[in-house]
Amino acid sequence: MTKAETTQDHDEIRHWAEARNGRPTRVKGGDEGGILRIDFGERDDQLEPISWEEFFRIFDHNRLFFLHQDKVADGSLSRFNKFVDRA
Repeated sequence: MTKAETTQDHDEIRHWAEARNGRPTRVKGGDEGGILRIDFGERDDQLEPISWEEFFRIFDHNRLFFLHQDKVADGSLSRFNKFVDRA
């Protein structure tokens, strides 16, 4: 596994997600704004699609970092990602 990195740059996050056919979503029924997720197309009834604008509004409001991995050990694209507090 290669090293994971963090960012709060909106363009970098969107580019990373779209390069993997990811779309912005949030968990249905969550608290303030919802819990963010990147959806890669696997069916999940707990997620609802949202716009990138709404996604980044929630991201900034909740003061998050985007932890992500670019590639796995064999060089293929990784989809590993997680949202973490900026604390």
